[in-house]
Amino acid sequence: MDRSSYSRSRRLAPVVAVAAAAALTLAGCSSSSGGKKSEEGGSNASAGKATTPRMTVALVTHQAPGDTFWDIVRKGAEAAAAKDNIKLVYSADPNAGNQANLVQNAIDQKVDGIAITLAKPDAMKDVVNKAKSANIPVVGLNSGVSDWKKLGLMQFFGQDEGVAGEALGKRLNEAGAKKAVCVIQEQGNVGLTQRCDGVKKTFSGTLETLYVNGTDMPSVKSTITAKLKQDSGIDYVVALGAPYALTAVQSVGDAGSKAKVATFDLNKDLTGAISKGTIQFAVDQQPYLQGYLAVDSLWLYKNNGNYMGGGEQPVLTGPAFVDKTNVDKVAQFAAKGTR
Repeated sequence: MDRSSYSRSRRLAPVVAVAAAAALTLAGCSSSSGGKKSEEGGSNASAGKATTPRMTVALVTHQAPGDTFWDIVRKGAEAAAAKDNIKLVYSADPNAGNQANLVQNAIDQKVDGIAITLAKPDAMKDVVNKAKSANIPVVGLNSGVSDWKKLGLMQFFGQDEGVAGEALGKRLNEAGAKKAVCVIQEQGNVGLTQRCDGVKKTFSGTLETLYVNGTDMPSVKSTITAKLKQDSGIDYVVALGAPYALTAVQSVGDAGSKAKVATFDLNKDLTGAISKGTIQFAVDQQPYLQGYLAVDSLWLYKNNGNYMGGGEQPVLTGPAFVDKTNVDKVAQFAAKGTR
């Protein structure tokens, strides 16, 4: 679908239909090769399931192997799919070219809607245009808040990564930090770069960027450890994902450093670390909500012509801070894999 065909509907009031749903496992396994078809399953109905005609929606992300963040996104997408009578096809690849190929696969399968991440938006431009030419609506989530409108996506669900970084930088100032290192686990990922740039914008101390190979956790650990040994003045390590933050805690111990660790994003192990005080705080962008709203929005568009954000503004799901003052409230949901 081209942009002009849905701009006429911008006057529709934005609708956010978030209903309670029993999560069913409908999504397939992720593909790191860029070519493996996702498994599909789940025929049991949940309470309150839509009676609208069956739809097929493809969710294509840049998930790297072992990154538990995306498990939470998928659970949200699965819950919406269960409620909306949608067959959800999930696939992922951290390589931008392979991710684009997965989107092309979804187009070839004539799905009813596509939800994608835009970690490397330039690589997705052509395939998004192909989807629109095939009259397949495309929405964005998680990565791409600065690019979704340029690429002609209908809607976007996530946080402004620059704003989130700025908020974390201010938090470092409040903590009295003087020198921090921002650890980027995927070079070229615009969202991660925007996070560190945001921190640098508001942090009154010194910030250095450290690149690591996020697909090789032993390497992540050794690289952070070496940096901390090299520079004993570092008093904060800023991680950009829960698994990397937990690894950074180990690096701090191995290096004999007094640095503290803060991070973006959550999982159940990280909420436990916040409770223990080994991680100071986390910025939560609510990935479950991102997956849920992206899938649900495609159902709303097909069945009621709705645009969340009116097709003009992103629907923001963060940032919010989780620390010792509120972690207990969040931990009960993180234990279920939904925060």
